[in-house]
Amino acid sequence: MALGKYSRVDGRKSSSYCSTVTIVVFVALCFVGVWMMTSSSVVPEQNSDLSSQGKKNDVSTQVIGSKESNNNPDDESNPTDEGKTKQFEDNPGDLPEDATKGDVLVSQEENHSNPQETESTSEVKQEEKSTEQKEDTGDSKSETQSKRGTDNSDDKKEDGQYKVDDKDSEAGEKNENKSVGEEIEEGADEKKSVENSAELNDKKDQEGSDEKADGQKKDQSSSEVFTSGAQSDLLNETTTQNGAFVTQASESKNEKEMQKSTGSDKESSYTWKLCNSTAGPDYIPCLDNLEAIRNLRSTKHYEHRERHCPDNPPTCLVQLPVGYQRSVEWPTSREKIWYHNVPHTKLAEVKGHQNWVKVSGEYLTFPGGGTQFKHGALHYIDFIQQSVPEIAWGKQTRVILDVGCGVASFGGYLFERDVIAMSFAPKDEHEAQVQFALERGIPAISAVMGTKRLPFPSRVFDVVHCARCRVPWHIEGGKLLLELNRVLRPGGLFVWSATPVYQKLPEDVEIWEAMKKLTNAMCWELISKTKDRVNGVGVAVYRKPTSNECYEQRSKDAPPLCQGSDDPNAAWNVPLQACMHKAPVDTSERGSQWPESWPARLSKSPYWLLSSEVGVYGKPAPEDFTADYEHWKHVVKNSYLTGMGINWSTVRNVMDMRAIYGGFAAALRDLNVWVMNIVSIDAPDTLPIIYERGLFGIYHDWCESFSTYPRSYDLLHADHLFSKIKTKCGLPAIVAEVDRILRPEGKLIVRDKVETITELEIVVGPKRIECLFPGDKNSKVQQIVEKQVLTVAKAVEEKLDEEICALDDLEVLRERKLKKMNRWISLGHREYSDISSDKEFFSLVKASDRVVCHFYRHNWPCKVMDKHLSILAKQHIETRFVKMHAEKSPYLAEKLRIVVLPTLALVKNASVEDYVVGFDELGCRDEFSTEELEERLAKAEVIIF
Repeated sequence: MALGKYSRVDGRKSSSYCSTVTIVVFVALCFVGVWMMTSSSVVPEQNSDLSSQGKKNDVSTQVIGSKESNNNPDDESNPTDEGKTKQFEDNPGDLPEDATKGDVLVSQEENHSNPQETESTSEVKQEEKSTEQKEDTGDSKSETQSKRGTDNSDDKKEDGQYKVDDKDSEAGEKNENKSVGEEIEEGADEKKSVENSAELNDKKDQEGSDEKADGQKKDQSSSEVFTSGAQSDLLNETTTQNGAFVTQASESKNEKEMQKSTGSDKESSYTWKLCNSTAGPDYIPCLDNLEAIRNLRSTKHYEHRERHCPDNPPTCLVQLPVGYQRSVEWPTSREKIWYHNVPHTKLAEVKGHQNWVKVSGEYLTFPGGGTQFKHGALHYIDFIQQSVPEIAWGKQTRVILDVGCGVASFGGYLFERDVIAMSFAPKDEHEAQVQFALERGIPAISAVMGTKRLPFPSRVFDVVHCARCRVPWHIEGGKLLLELNRVLRPGGLFVWSATPVYQKLPEDVEIWEAMKKLTNAMCWELISKTKDRVNGVGVAVYRKPTSNECYEQRSKDAPPLCQGSDDPNAAWNVPLQACMHKAPVDTSERGSQWPESWPARLSKSPYWLLSSEVGVYGKPAPEDFTADYEHWKHVVKNSYLTGMGINWSTVRNVMDMRAIYGGFAAALRDLNVWVMNIVSIDAPDTLPIIYERGLFGIYHDWCESFSTYPRSYDLLHADHLFSKIKTKCGLPAIVAEVDRILRPEGKLIVRDKVETITELEIVVGPKRIECLFPGDKNSKVQQIVEKQVLTVAKAVEEKLDEEICALDDLEVLRERKLKKMNRWISLGHREYSDISSDKEFFSLVKASDRVVCHFYRHNWPCKVMDKHLSILAKQHIETRFVKMHAEKSPYLAEKLRIVVLPTLALVKNASVEDYVVGFDELGCRDEFSTEELEERLAKAEVIIF
């Protein structure tokens, strides 16, 4: 039997046939594989569509985000592109979260059930573990990690999808819960839903590549959560607001600053040391700087008596003199003081015969005399009045400058004539003459007429007095007398009592002729030259011109007129110039008119304060002046005099360390005190206003020591001084200076921010300063001197009701106050409420005597104002606090001229008395304190403060 060509005898097919079949089967398997790969890449695309539909049902803003990201499907380099990420997501759409978790578990089980995928799964595990470790090392490695993932991406794929193990599933569940919390914090605007929150990790490129295929790493069970595109955009915004919450940055910054400022104070507070100075108990840092004095090129013009402050202000304490006792009270102190408080006898030895000072047992006594008034200062004062009746002590003349004052008996007895004298003398061989004056309770400073201008404004003193003051007025073109001309008012008087006026010795005659020539050239008029027969001295009185007519008619321009660019008010470390400033001619310019007679000038706004000028507190200048005065009268009367436990009979020398208009000093007028008003050199220059109202003061930089002896003042008043100065030179330096000039048992009244007072208490110790001073030379015993420090926490004095204080019956008092409080509560006081209509506004301002209405809109500054007003509403039940949306009340906003938001309308007795516009009056910042706003409202008297 013949067999076919392709047949075998044994019945088997030929090898060619087998090969063919094998190839066919192989090709079929390849098609199956291709089909499987194709199907695995199609399914996620379908799910992406479902995801979009699900998102439409969830949050509309999420749809917008998806559309925006899908506009650039080919831009695979954008890590915040949600569209391309969602292409590889398995989103359950509207399925509940539990169902989603179940699907993830099933998917994982299916993956593990396939033995062919074991190797691929192991590789993914290792890669993800490596990625997690690298993530812990910080973002700096993310770029390298991403590249590494891209290079290995082909090795990680099998059958077109990635495998995830159970461990990753658990992490996914945890991260899903975490993302819900993040969604609550970030808000709905982050464009994500709870169901797909685990898929917001498009920063997965840190472990994979940035190519589109690498997005397939995010399976249905992908669990690592990173910032999505929408989140990334939100984090990059620069116009975020903090709401009512404090940022962590600010909290941390404040805490670090507090720790830095306090250091180890928590354990031991601030450590004080004694000053090591050759001046000992009389140390004045800026006048006893021996190193600077030794390096002076010349002392011809008394440079060694001028201020030479150390580069770093001292932070040490000045010791007490041995045997120091509490100062004698005024007015007895004018006649005698304790010897051991100022243990210097040289003046008694040299000037005792002129009745300056004498030693009498344990006292130093002052007969009231001087070189030119041996028989008493009062007789001398009245003699001047008789010689020049227009001087009118205490009416026409109120503030004088006494040059070379000695022990200041002249100024001490001028108080009898209602006149205050700024007395000064150098710290020289006369040994503590200014210290004698201060211990007696008479105002004085240590200063010299040398090479620099005196620290006073121009045209402020009514009279300048010199009684044998030993100043060579006539030399060097009259430079020193021209400085007196600067500070003397136009029409003011120069009273000169010296030997050239009445003696005929050749030297005296020469000086008189030189002075005569100089004063004529300065256009000073000699209005009186008389001799006192009792004291045997003569007095010459000159008047400064009130116009420029004489200057223009002079034949010689000597001394010359100052350049127009020369500011006569510039007085801090300004060199002297031998020139004269022109007299003011404009009737509205300061110095063109004489001030009101005393005491009217104290309370009346100066004529040269114009309503067109803005005052320190933001009101028109005259209103600002009046509001400040009323505020301090209220504070002094209702708090300082009655509510702080100060025995004012022991207070004589007072300093206002940060005076504005002198309102604090003016409020103390009826007490037997005098106030040195300090205007800081970096504060608004209001010192001329203080002089205009019949008070006095001086410019000063509180980063330097004041030109006074230790233990000079009974009371120091610091209104928001420490918060302004602490960043400039530090609290320890200013506290050391306070300790130096304050007497033992003296009082320091601090009104400042809470945080500043807290820092201050750490430096000085709560409630008191405890200083250690050595006693006897041969004794190891140390005296402890306590200086009480009165701290007015939160700048809030005790609120006292004037009407209630006037009642004697306590039961009636309580009943009346209770009724008043119940009425306030019934009207809505104590709550900060929102009103919606003009009618409601008019009704409540008629019902309540005091109303603060906040006109607002929904923005950050208004929220800041809301926070503070909510606090004040509960603290000040006497006032109704409300707010009104300005845009919903256009009629009222227009009627009240509300332009800037926020604006507070301050209403008293149904009339809008004042406004607080924005934050301009609150430091021009949104971090102002509630106390600052409280003080502003108190100045408008819309709250009881």
